[in-house]
Amino acid sequence: MSTTPAVPDELLPRLRELVAEEIRPRADEDEAHSRFPRDLCRDLGKLGVLGLPYARELGGSGWRFEDYLQALEVLAGGWLTIAETVAVHTLACFPVAAHGDDAQRRELLPAMLGGELLGSYCLSEPGAGSDAASLTTKAVPDGEDFVVNGTKAWITHAGHADFYNLFVRTGGDGPGGISCLLADKDTPGLSPDRPEKKMGLTGSPVAQIHLNDARVPRERLVGELGRGFAIAMSALDRGRLGIAACAIGLSQAALDVATDYAMTRRQFGRPVGEFQAVAFMLADMATAIEAGRCLYRSAARRLDAGEDLTKEASMAKLFCTDTAMRVTTDAVQILGAVGYTDRYPVERYMREAKVLQIFEGTNQIQRLVISRRLTAERRDAASAGR
Repeated sequence: MSTTPAVPDELLPRLRELVAEEIRPRADEDEAHSRFPRDLCRDLGKLGVLGLPYARELGGSGWRFEDYLQALEVLAGGWLTIAETVAVHTLACFPVAAHGDDAQRRELLPAMLGGELLGSYCLSEPGAGSDAASLTTKAVPDGEDFVVNGTKAWITHAGHADFYNLFVRTGGDGPGGISCLLADKDTPGLSPDRPEKKMGLTGSPVAQIHLNDARVPRERLVGELGRGFAIAMSALDRGRLGIAACAIGLSQAALDVATDYAMTRRQFGRPVGEFQAVAFMLADMATAIEAGRCLYRSAARRLDAGEDLTKEASMAKLFCTDTAMRVTTDAVQILGAVGYTDRYPVERYMREAKVLQIFEGTNQIQRLVISRRLTAERRDAASAGR
């Protein structure tokens, strides 16, 4: 495969071919056996997919974020595990790309964005999920190193990643006491736990990361001391849009299966898709998918224009992932009894859709973000009118 980053009009058709020929055919079996497709990650790296939204001078492909999200949607339509892997890895590259110093960028970014290294993002803890600012994993300076102790939870790529972004407490309580360290997989004292047993996305490994006197060199401090929480939050809008695009890709795949089935399954002498009850379900599914697609792409255009998009990113994540849950559930319903079996992928799609409403901030948190932004905007407008 070529290592030259392609423009969207060239790469998106190649991704659709890759999905049809190599990704979708192995998804069911690999998911059934909880196999992580690291080989496909390397292939995507060679195509330039793992560095799509990063500038060419950093070693990326220089795509607009909107175009990158379309690539994620294509991948999610073939296999959500692959799309999630790309989304998480892209998120894991963000701290160094946006906040690292020149030496870190020169040393690390070529292999990160080229797919030779797979990344992980370690923010959550057993006692700090939605309330990420309450994390307790501690890093203490000791000579040329930080000594880190604590446990990170729900870490995608745990045990498979080559580098881990560790958000740790280096100061007092609250957001201002948090810093970001980049740890190699072979860091002494860093050990992944056994993978969690999940109802979906079984091909994507998730586990706790234990840090017992793990020594991370001071030169792997990313950004300024005490700026880790700001780094983490600055990545959230991008991460939420990635999940929104994945949700629409999964929804489209479910609609395609349901539509094909409704056209061929006959009852009472005609295809079930001709009955209004089924036809209207398909119409509602298609409408919600297109609305979600417009929503995430509109938010991405704000990001590409350098505008604030926190509210819009939360809206996209909320709407698109709720849509995925409804669409995949309806797809199972349209297929009836066979939809509840593994003869068709819609039962897997439904199981996978659930987690999209949970990670990158639960949908309850998205509603909180949106409502707070609305009231803040109204207060600002009222103040400006005085």
